[in-house]
Formats: sequence, structure tokens, C-alpha cells
Amino acid sequence: MTTSLAAPAERKPLLSHRQILAILAGLMAGMFLASLDQTIVSTSIRTIADDLDGLSLQAWVTTAYLITSTLTTPLYGKLSDLYGRKPLFLTAITIFMVGSVACTFSQSMFQLAGFRALQGLGAGGLLSLAMTILGDIVSPRQRAKYQGYLVAVFGTSSVLGPLIGGFLAGQSEILGITGWRWVFLVNVPIGAVALVIVAKVLNLPHRSRNARVDWPGALALALGLVPLLLVAEQGRAWGWTSAAALTCFGIGGVGLALFIYVEHRYGDDALLPLRSFRIRAFSVGTGGILLVGMGMFGGMAALPLYLQIVKGATPTASGLLILPMVLGMMSMSIFSGRVISRTGQLKMWPVLGVSLMLVGLILISGIGVDTPLWLTAIYMLIFGWGLGSSMQPMTLTMQNALPARDMGVATASATFFRQMGGTLGTAVFLSILFGAVPGRITAAFQAAAPTPALQAALADPAVQSNPVDAGVLAALSKGTEGTISLTDTSFLNHIDERLALPFLQGYSSAMSLTFLCGTAVLAIGLVLVAFLPRVTLRQVSGLEQQRADEAALADEAALAEVTLAAELAPVAGPAVAVPAQAGAPEATTHQDRLRDRLLGLLIPDLDGALATLAVAERARDDARRAHWEVTEHAATLIEARRELIRHGLTGDQINELLLLSPAEAARTSGNGSAVSRSV
Repeated sequence: MTTSLAAPAERKPLLSHRQILAILAGLMAGMFLASLDQTIVSTSIRTIADDLDGLSLQAWVTTAYLITSTLTTPLYGKLSDLYGRKPLFLTAITIFMVGSVACTFSQSMFQLAGFRALQGLGAGGLLSLAMTILGDIVSPRQRAKYQGYLVAVFGTSSVLGPLIGGFLAGQSEILGITGWRWVFLVNVPIGAVALVIVAKVLNLPHRSRNARVDWPGALALALGLVPLLLVAEQGRAWGWTSAAALTCFGIGGVGLALFIYVEHRYGDDALLPLRSFRIRAFSVGTGGILLVGMGMFGGMAALPLYLQIVKGATPTASGLLILPMVLGMMSMSIFSGRVISRTGQLKMWPVLGVSLMLVGLILISGIGVDTPLWLTAIYMLIFGWGLGSSMQPMTLTMQNALPARDMGVATASATFFRQMGGTLGTAVFLSILFGAVPGRITAAFQAAAPTPALQAALADPAVQSNPVDAGVLAALSKGTEGTISLTDTSFLNHIDERLALPFLQGYSSAMSLTFLCGTAVLAIGLVLVAFLPRVTLRQVSGLEQQRADEAALADEAALAEVTLAAELAPVAGPAVAVPAQAGAPEATTHQDRLRDRLLGLLIPDLDGALATLAVAERARDDARRAHWEVTEHAATLIEARRELIRHGLTGDQINELLLLSPAEAARTSGNGSAVSRSV
């Protein structure tokens, strides 16, 4: 008897280009649904808050969505690895649509915040699962090319979102429904299209895995993240050293420590398996995405404020003025994807991308009140080029670092840490901005005090008689111009231009400080991504690689079992067939009773015989359990050997490092000839 483990003949791809494009259409619809909702609310939230009499509560609408979407991202990734992508993706779309419809019925800001949290439960799966499914159906070499389509969707929604939100919020009624409610209702037809496409075309093979679901890890992660995300969003209003903030920091720290402990206990079944962080490409990629996310969202959060406050643009116009950054991100993402598909070279792109982001943000930090918009547009274009050539290659690196069966975990981890970086970056950089503004405005007025322009404004009777300017004049006379409330900056559009100029200069100077802080974060990120190892991109899709891995694992497990049987045969003697009873269902108890009655007729000492039989059954079950444990450990050792070989070690080096005997080395080599010899 011989066993052949010859390499399988080269198979055709599981999906044709046409099938991939059909699936991609569904993914793009789902991704557009989530990314549009992130921007469409930004230009309408003021109108919504005014209508619901809750202007002071508007931050909670954003916070609730952010918490649930961030928290569920890793859970969607892990569950999709276990139970398949399609049911989870359909579930995410459905939850998002239900939350959108619920938002349209909101009668208070608290209700809206709750319904936005429900929306976030769906949004957490839309972005990460779209990238995961793409990884399943397209090889890493080709994936970068297709990812350009998804980035184009993200860029398009970034431009359309503020425009659509501003337009809908500006309408008193549409078809008898208040205009701002259509901001959420517009998701329903988009979601319906996504549901139909995904249900029809996303038919991917999946083999469910028998593993524990890490619910304790999910609860611990919620305990750690919810307080930290709350303080990140509300810290400026509460005060970073307030009792509420310190309580959130303490609870969050305990939750994260508990999460790490639970993940260690759950091992491979963990929500974020800690073994993944032992792989250099994954751990460095995680840190790089976190830091780049901080720099990216920090810059993107401050730029609209510069355009609206310093340049006087409306929220809708500021969305259009950021178009150069979006175009830079889209064009470079598509270009880098095509080059990666053609060359297979990946490492240079994150380094180039973060370098371009760093240069762009340094240039942006030099803009001021008098900087022409065309020059600012060039700087934003450079920053966008950096975004387009860094984020997707780092996600590719993390996807390629883990086994194909963990594609969901890898992609969800990239999305999760990018969101965390964005949340931290937005909170920290906006805190720096608004903390520095009063002092910078005071310095700007002190510098402008002796100038003829300001002196003429102070002596101008028209300025003195204008009630709009009265508040600024009173503050100047008391030397408290830096304490003027800046919660509503619309007064800058109405006061005298000579009085407004120092305010604009102060804001511009504070924003420059914020951008420079962002460059410091990106500089650290650049050093980190420089340590990304060179990875060899797989030539097959995630599904094909997973099939190959399962086949190889089955062959190696068979090899280990045959070898173990050959070694145990001289000791164990001939095998005796014993009916399996461990774990038998309760329906077999009738057969057990019949067996006991028969034994009672045949054996005088029935109790003693039954006791001996019970001991024998326990011994048999223990032997079987030990056998399968040995087989599983052998399979784990084989997989570890294969991973070390992928990292460049030879078989002899591995045997020497692991102190394997010749017999153990032969047993775990996965060599087909070894199987033949064993058999």
C-alpha cells in the first residue's frame, strides 16, 4: 500500500474576471452605503440638532455610531472566518438599513443617538467584510488592482456625502417628509440594491469550523473600548483630568487588560489571536496603520476647519475644496495597485506613501490667511497621494502575513486599528487646536496692536457704533480678547475685517501647530513602516490558498497518524474493534440496558464485570483522546515547520533549533516518500 502526496495539478481560478466584477459590484454598494453615511451627516447635523432641540447633544450622535462600528469590526472578522462571509455581510447590510429607517423616526437627540448606535452595529461589518471578501476571491498580486475600485467608492462618497447632506438638510420637506430625515432614508434604496446583488452573486464555498466563539473577549473589548472612545470624543468638553475622564481611563485600562488575558486563554479561537502579533509583518503593519490613521484623520479633521474658519467657505464648499486630496488618494491607489499587480513589489509603497503624507502635511502646516487656495490644493494633492499609496499596501501586507483561513481576522484588524488611530488622532489634534487658539489669538492681537490698520479700525466711528463689533471692542479694552467664546465662529463673518484678521491669524497659527504635531506622528510611523519585512505575495486567492492549506494539513495529519500507528504497533499488538460510546446520544441508553440484562444472564458476578468494563471503557477513551491530541500536536508542529520554511529556514536548521530527533524530523517533514515507507 502506498500513499501519494504529489502536488495537485494546477487548477483554474475559482472565479472568472466577470464573476469577480459581479461580486465587486455588491461589495462596492455595501461599502458606498457605509462610507457615505460617515460624511453625509457632517453637513446636516446642525440642522438636525436645531430641529430636535439638542444642539449641545450633537456629539453623542457621532460618538454612538463610532463606538458600535469600531467595537463590532473584529467580531465580524472572526465570525466570518468561522461561519462564512455571505451571511455576515447580509446581516450587516440589514442591520444598517433597519438603523437607517429607525433614524428617520427620531423625535429627540437621545433617540437619534440610539438609532445611530444600531446603524453602527451594521457599519462595523460593511467596510471590513468588503475588503475581506475581495481577499477571498482575488490573489494578493491582483487584489491591489481591484482595491482601487473600492478606494474610488470611498473617495466618491467623501465628495458626494457633504453635498447630498447639505442639500437634503436644506429642504423643508421632500414627499411630505422633513428634509433632514432623507439623510438617513436615502440609505434604504442603496442598501436594497446591495442586498439583492450580494444575495444573488456572492456564492463562495465555505467550510464551517468547529471553534469556540470568543464572546468573553468581545465583552472585555467592549469594557475596554467604550470608556476610551467616550473620553476621546467627550474629553475636551469634560476636561482631560476631570473625574469622568479619569474614571473612563481607569475602566478602559482594566477592560483592555482583561481582554488580553481572555485572548491568551482562548488561543487560536480568540477574537484577535495573540499569536498573530508574533509575526513581524502583522505586528509592524498594525502599528503602522494605527499611526498613519492618527496622522490621516488628524489632518483631515483640521483641514475643513481651516477652509471654513480662515477662508470663510461653507461646509458644502469646503467638501468640494478637499477634492484634490480625494483625487490624489484615488489616482495613487489605482496606480500603485496596478504596479503591485505587475511587479509583486510591496514594501516600497508604504514607505513612499507615508513619506508623501509627511511632506504634504509639512507643506500644509505652512499655510496661512493669505495662502492662495490653488497652492493649498497642491499640498492636499500630495497628501492624498501619500494616503493612496500607503493604506491599501499595508492592509495587503497584514492579509498576506496570516494564513488564508484567518483572512477575516487580518482584514478586520487592519480596519479596527485604522479606526482607533483615526479616533485618537481626531481627539488629540482637535484638543491641541482648540487649546492653542486662545493664546494664539491673544498673540495675534498683541502683534497687530501697533499697526495702522487696527488702530484705524478702533478709531473708526462706524466700527464703534456697530453692535456686531461691540463685543470684540469690549474685550480689547479689557485685554481679554483671548477669552471670547469660540463655540460659534459665525461672528467672524460679520465683524469688521480689520478686527477679524487677528482671529483668523490666531486660528491659522493654531492649525499650523496641529499639523506639525501630525507630522511628528507620521515621522514615527515612517520609521515603523521602514521595518516592514519584504513579503512574497501569494499567487492564488484566499479561498484557493485555504483549500491548498487544508489539503496539505490533511496529508500531513495522515502522515502523522500513519507514522504514529507504525510506532505503536509493536507495543499495542493487534487492534481490537470496540464500539465507540464516548459522547453517544441519550437515545442509546435502551441498548445499554439490553446489554446489561444479557450480561446479567451470562456472568455470575455482574457488578464486578461491569466495574471492570467501565474501567476498560475509560482507558479506551483516554487512549483515543491521547491519540488525537498527539495527532493534533503533530499537525501543529508540521504547520509551524511550514511557516518557518516560508520565513527562509531550511529543514536542517529547523530540526537543529527544535532539537528534533531523526524520527521526529521524518515524521513532521510532510514528505510523500515517508508516507510510503511508513505504510
